[in-house]
Amino acid sequence: MKALQNPIPENEFERILQLSEFDFDYTDLDKQFKDLTKLAAKVAGTDISLINLIDSFTQWSVSAHGFPTMQLPREDSVCQYTIMGSDNFEIKDLSKDERFLDKFFVKDDPNLRYYFGVPLTTPEGNNLGALCVLDTEVRSLSQEKIELLRIIADEIVNRFKILKAVQDLKGKMNEIKENQKKVAHDIRGPIGGIIGLAKVIQDQGNKNQLDEVLEFINLIQRSGSSVLELADEILSQDYTKAETDKVQINHAVEFSLETLKEKLLDMYSVQAVQKNVKFTVINNDGKDHVPFPKNKLLQIVGNLVSNAIKFTPENGAVHVALDLQEDEADKELIIIVEDTGVGMNHDKINEVLHGSANSTLGTGGEKGFGFGLALVKHLIDKINGTISIDSYQNEGTKFTVKLPV
Repeated sequence: MKALQNPIPENEFERILQLSEFDFDYTDLDKQFKDLTKLAAKVAGTDISLINLIDSFTQWSVSAHGFPTMQLPREDSVCQYTIMGSDNFEIKDLSKDERFLDKFFVKDDPNLRYYFGVPLTTPEGNNLGALCVLDTEVRSLSQEKIELLRIIADEIVNRFKILKAVQDLKGKMNEIKENQKKVAHDIRGPIGGIIGLAKVIQDQGNKNQLDEVLEFINLIQRSGSSVLELADEILSQDYTKAETDKVQINHAVEFSLETLKEKLLDMYSVQAVQKNVKFTVINNDGKDHVPFPKNKLLQIVGNLVSNAIKFTPENGAVHVALDLQEDEADKELIIIVEDTGVGMNHDKINEVLHGSANSTLGTGGEKGFGFGLALVKHLIDKINGTISIDSYQNEGTKFTVKLPV
């Protein structure tokens, strides 16, 4: 049988970039959408309904009714066809369609037959995934039911936007708190100096010499001026311009090395088991509970891990090491993703580092979609991080990412 070409939307990079901007934890969304997946199944009269998000490598079922939440290689999914356009996508009988008849969910339990999908389209025109209903029997949906499913799909996208707005609001509130701490610290120093100098003058009383008093007054004036300058800086701050110019960082959820390690093991062990690849994650135990912002970490590390698993043969290994280095002013998160895979030549490394990597087949014949590593490079650059690659053909690859936190 002729190999089938997996579909890729024309706006694929913009699509996965917007998905990354939501900064979702795919394993923690089910409770937010459980009511809508149940409603979709009731409306359609089907056994199963799913909300699926599709990134560069994986379809994530972030909420499910009548079926456990799961992840699926993107090339094995039906929803990869739904996100190709704005129309609904329907398959009356999956077992009679050459694209799907050999898929495990058709051949084996639960022996699915019917599929109907509605793209989850943002106002910018990007399909982040699909709302789909499935059944073990062949059926059809009335136009009324289809319209109701489209309304539910629109509500899902609205909730995506609400979740992001809440995250952004929490981030701004945290930023305000940090600014308050900074202002209090900056003001405390000069005001403390003023009080201290005034106390010296008071304690010395008649013993004060004129030149000493003048010097004290000069110091008090300088301390007072620094407070006024700080106040003027706060009052004259153009917050609108600052919000526009700076990279938006979501502080709404904080991670630690331990929580990031647990998330990676929870999310990507399935892919490793399916490929029969050993997957391990370690962290620096001395810093395992130090908090840092979640900002895009799952998107960055997750794409690197998925890529490593894709290009590592059966019985190989993918290893992630996490570390947090601190000094008085800064923290730097160091992420190393190392595999025993097929490696990359010099030209391929340059493509990745310049954000222009193209897709190739994985060691198990997995289809590529071309933008996973390009997205990683884009996200790292956006938050002023760095990425380096050590690799040789057939000798594995080591990605080292350094992110300021």
